[in-house]
Amino acid sequence: MTYPLAFPFTALQGQQQLQTALLLVAVDPLLGGVLVEGPRGTAKSTSARALAALLPAGRFVNLPLGATEEQLVGSLDLEAALQDSRVQFRPGLLAQAHQGILYVDEVNLLADGLVDLLLDVSASGVNRVERDGVSHQHAARIALIGTMNPEEGQLRPQLLDRFGLFVQLGNVPDVATRKAIVQTRMAYDADHEAFAARYAAAQQALAARVAAARDSVAALDWNDAVLDHVAQLCQSAGVEGVRADLVMLRAARAHAALAGRAEVSVADVDAVAELALAHRRSHDAGAGTPPPPAESPSNATPPDSAPPPPAPAAQGSDTPPDNWGALPPPQATGLQAVKPLKAFAAKKA
Repeated sequence: MTYPLAFPFTALQGQQQLQTALLLVAVDPLLGGVLVEGPRGTAKSTSARALAALLPAGRFVNLPLGATEEQLVGSLDLEAALQDSRVQFRPGLLAQAHQGILYVDEVNLLADGLVDLLLDVSASGVNRVERDGVSHQHAARIALIGTMNPEEGQLRPQLLDRFGLFVQLGNVPDVATRKAIVQTRMAYDADHEAFAARYAAAQQALAARVAAARDSVAALDWNDAVLDHVAQLCQSAGVEGVRADLVMLRAARAHAALAGRAEVSVADVDAVAELALAHRRSHDAGAGTPPPPAESPSNATPPDSAPPPPAPAAQGSDTPPDNWGALPPPQATGLQAVKPLKAFAAKKA
């Protein structure tokens, strides 16, 4: 069976922020993956598949929602154990996705335990297996891409925070963009090979940029101004901990490497800041400091020219008594006076 060629990454239209995030995680897979949130039909899976062609192995591995932990991390090879009495590791999906993409559609519907495991591996680049008599570890430098539709539920906050970058897609912004997307897609569907050939040169150039950036990214340095800017942005956003700082700095470094620069700049930080902060920003971040409470009336000293405030009048009296001061007036009740206890005891005797 012949499969159609993947949609070229350089032919994607109208999702610049998504394309930037995907390229960053292609340069530095240890960013911790990209979570893409958006409605149906916004090219989430198409973009993820298109990225695979730019990676060294070119692999695109899909993690189904019904996958088990054994399928994901690997397990004991039962056939080797039964036939030869050998303890042998059977690779899982993480091993298959090494140097490629592990794609999880509707990641918010995946079991929390599997999401947690995925995020551990994507941040460390190593898959460690200790189960069923197997003790094994292998490299798993995966570009983790998770997509979700917010109408189907949200990720738990602690899992959301562990995704390195976050992109929130909206609907098509204007008529011109909608037209360009439709025309491009129709041309691709009409003839996959001819469409791919049209973008072959651009694809080759971009793949070379990504490969060069992957080779150079670890050597890039930054100055104190960059660190100060990262810290200030994260502090202003009210994020918890320093994960956002680390992700932002790594993303800025990948951005600089992709541009062919030898040092990270403040401009690189600004280019990636929202991708690192969008899902971590505190709800009350940016709110102004509340003004100090007004001085209490009991402590305030009125100006000499101001007349003293009138004392409240007692109920039923036109003239307030002088000795009440600032105390509230007594309120009449409908109760009858109670006789003193001594008089009541004498009468009873």
